[in-house]
Amino acid sequence: MSEKITDKTEALAAVKEGGDGYVLEHVSDELKADKEVVMAVVKVNGHALQHASDELRADKEVVMAAVKEGIHALEYASDELKADKEVLMAAVRKQGDALQYASDELKADKELVMAAVEQDYQGHNLEHASDELKADKEVVMAAIRKAGHALEHASDELKADKEVVMVAVKDVPYALNFASDELQNDPEILEG
Repeated sequence: MSEKITDKTEALAAVKEGGDGYVLEHVSDELKADKEVVMAVVKVNGHALQHASDELRADKEVVMAAVKEGIHALEYASDELKADKEVLMAAVRKQGDALQYASDELKADKELVMAAVEQDYQGHNLEHASDELKADKEVVMAAIRKAGHALEHASDELKADKEVVMVAVKDVPYALNFASDELQNDPEILEG
């Protein structure tokens, strides 16, 4: 498709017919700023948000629709919406790694981070939390109970906390590699 679509009806028909959500790549700037067209597209392909106008990437309704289809649409949302707890909470509850797109302020929000680590079965979501929350025992314990590998992202203090390390190693013995040097040689943990 080399020519830009300039007709709204044609653009909406292309979304219905194609269903692939790539229509925004091929429409005029005017249609990239048309909320009805953009909403139709992001409901099919959240990533299409990247082609929407700046104004619509800052529109909460549009971004929420895009995130509902795929959390990685947050990458293209306005900074203001990346700092909107309602938007991020919806995304994190769908898929915890949406935390990576949150503002620094929200990465320090315990409720949001707890929701993210509770959705994590690979141990990566704690990585995106603030340093303060990586040092919060309640948060880290929640993370390692889901995935022992999360110990890798805990504070050095908690990597030296025997209780924390024992929980992580019980889940994934390999997590011992992330513990403090002292605990890596602790007989009680090695026997555990």
